[in-house]
Amino acid sequence: MAQDALEPRRRSVQCASPKGLHRVAYLEWGDPRNRDVLICLHGLTRSARDFDFLARALCDHYRIICPDLPGRGDSDRLADPMLYVVPQYAADMVTLIARLDVESVDWVGTSLGAVIGMGLAAQTGNPVRKLVLNDAGPVIARASLERIAAYVGLTPTFPTLEKAEEYVRAISAPFGAHSAAEWRFLTETWVRKADDGSYRPHYDPRIAEAFRATMPAGDLEFWQSYDAVRCPTLVLRGAQSDLLSRQTVAEMARRGPKAKVIEIADVGHAPTLLHADQIAMVRDFLLEGATS
Repeated sequence: MAQDALEPRRRSVQCASPKGLHRVAYLEWGDPRNRDVLICLHGLTRSARDFDFLARALCDHYRIICPDLPGRGDSDRLADPMLYVVPQYAADMVTLIARLDVESVDWVGTSLGAVIGMGLAAQTGNPVRKLVLNDAGPVIARASLERIAAYVGLTPTFPTLEKAEEYVRAISAPFGAHSAAEWRFLTETWVRKADDGSYRPHYDPRIAEAFRATMPAGDLEFWQSYDAVRCPTLVLRGAQSDLLSRQTVAEMARRGPKAKVIEIADVGHAPTLLHADQIAMVRDFLLEGATS
């Protein structure tokens, strides 16, 4: 494969909300003429760059699209922070798929990105052909929401990249063991350098307003959406996940699309999909039955 195919192209699409227009940025990997499209969508405070390793491993088969959700990465911030909710994100993804001019897509979503993908795949006439839910499902444990609420929206300032990495290692400990280079990657793709030389998280801290306003009194459940999914579905679960329980994934294997479930040892919420074994799990599922 040509070297330039292993690097992404930066694109964007204009989307609409009740409070005006905003630009959603995305990275595009692989042959732009390829009709086999894979959308990879990140979690609550992360960005499109989370899928660099997966995209390089799969762009020989797919045209891969990795969006930044509004308020994250290179995408615009929303005028109204209460619009940082799944219905708006889903609408933006429908606009993005229309821009891609394809009839169907495969979908890999981590955490929030999985919830959005599941919501789309539950719609009548949806374009999702295969669905990978990375450590998220139709029940989200209240305890995990409380853990996330404790740090989302905070805007710490770090004098050096090393200090930023210490923080990322602390809040992302559930990701499991990673090499020094991988932790640096996870840090560099989460912060941006300010004019004064310091480093800050690169997302709109106002996403915390909608997150906290919509937190339920107990676990968050949406089995009705999951049961409406009809496409082949893979669920990856970190064995130590506090968000997705074994009980939930057992039920996911029994009902709705009867998902295939793989549990990943020594990982909590959520598998980063940086490691070769995790990438192979996704690749094997997506390419099963492929003719080319």
